[in-house]
Amino acid sequence: MDQVNYPIVTIVVIAVIILLVWIIRRNQKDEKKLEQDIIQSELKPEENNDKEIES
Repeated sequence: MDQVNYPIVTIVVIAVIILLVWIIRRNQKDEKKLEQDIIQSELKPEENNDKEIES
């Protein structure tokens, strides 16, 4: 391995950085959505269908 192909290495490093940034941002969005869903489920519990229980 006498020569390093710097243009290829640069492209790969930039692609990895872009991928990491995208994954981190997506994870933060998913985390916020999960927190909102949990808060909503605690505030508004699903109503039980009493008609099925009575029969």
